[in-house]
Amino acid sequence: MKSKSKIKKIALEIIETESISVSNLKNYINDDFARSIEIIHNSKGRVVITGIGKSAIIASKIVATLNSTGTPAIFMHAADAIHGDLGIIQKDDVIICISNSGNTPEIKILIPMLKTLGTCLIGMAGNLDSYLARQADLIINTTVEEEAGTGNLAPTSSTTAQLVMGDTLAMVLLQCRGFTKKDFARYHPGGSLGKQLYLKASDLYINNELPQVRTDADLSTVIMEISSKRLGATAVKENQKITGIITDGDLRRMLQKTDNISNIKASDIMTKNPKTIDKNTLAVDALQIMRQHNITQLLVLDNKGIYVGVVHLHDIINEGII
Repeated sequence: MKSKSKIKKIALEIIETESISVSNLKNYINDDFARSIEIIHNSKGRVVITGIGKSAIIASKIVATLNSTGTPAIFMHAADAIHGDLGIIQKDDVIICISNSGNTPEIKILIPMLKTLGTCLIGMAGNLDSYLARQADLIINTTVEEEAGTGNLAPTSSTTAQLVMGDTLAMVLLQCRGFTKKDFARYHPGGSLGKQLYLKASDLYINNELPQVRTDADLSTVIMEISSKRLGATAVKENQKITGIITDGDLRRMLQKTDNISNIKASDIMTKNPKTIDKNTLAVDALQIMRQHNITQLLVLDNKGIYVGVVHLHDIINEGII
């Protein structure tokens, strides 16, 4: 077992080698790269990405990134392609073949078959003298000087370069398409960003109780309402209109100020003109109001101004928006 200092030294060398490989990719953003973007952007079909071995794993990740950012894509394993999966490809598709060496047996069998389909073939290769580089219509260069920490025994720098170049393709296409946060949310409705863009107050208060007392309610009634509804607050109403809010913090401050609580009414301790939101207010906007005013509850009104619920900070936290 190596010493801790030696372990850290090796780790830093690996990171440095891979970072250099990634940095060198800047030199490979050329006309072929730009043309690849144009062809994919203008295509009426999908991006079909294929590869073998570690490159196949990277291809799957690039496909996922493209799909999530507005560019339809599918993965086709090179080994499966030469055993029947070529039927996946449609006439308007664009094919990206990923291979560091560009000379693997599967790739050499697959490429002639791909070229008979008449679709654009983009090669992503780390060897510009390879079979793939010579046969592809366009080539995206992912050459690296060396694999990190292995004496070129295992793909490290090369797969990192493929991954970064794939991310670059996806993000350039995203900007070319004018892909927005709302578009992203549509593809990721279960993610935190998606929820920020569609989750409303009405989605949060629906499972909460509706705490409320009259302005003349005694202290015991107020305490029972706050305790039983378990939201740390109650609305105070007069003639069906919201006149205030009482929180458990208001109760504590009141008890610190006076020992004579027998005649205290809700109107004596409530906060007048409480912060309210419309039921269609986005949850992320409700959170911003809470932060701005240092509060943890908001009363919710419908489009007629009628009190319909309470949104608590915990409701927003539970949705993962914070």
